[in-house]
Amino acid sequence: VQLQASGGGLVQAGGSLRLSCAASGRTFSSYAMGWFRQAPGKEREFVASITWSGAITNYADSVKGRFTISRDNAKNTVYLQMNSLKPEDTAVYYCATGNPTGWGIRATHGYDYWGQGTLVTVSS
Repeated sequence: VQLQASGGGLVQAGGSLRLSCAASGRTFSSYAMGWFRQAPGKEREFVASITWSGAITNYADSVKGRFTISRDNAKNTVYLQMNSLKPEDTAVYYCATGNPTGWGIRATHGYDYWGQGTLVTVSS
């Protein structure tokens, strides 16, 4: 299974970015997808997740109302639209896939494959 994340970059506070994560190697539409991020010196943290059908999404409180996760199963791709970006959103963003249940949806151990990460830098 391979996950290729893209779309990171440098943006000013208040700006927007859209991350993409293209998956290959297994039936994309059968698995949940998640986005996590890791800032320098900090642990990797949950950002958002979406079920295999796209019917249910979850967000970290810190991004709720600003970020939107979506997926296109025909393109084997999951997206993270990030609006109203803040300097504290600066991190490497990782996509992941798996079949997490319960609190595992928000935990790294709930996912079994990870992408390489894409850097998002928000300047003040």
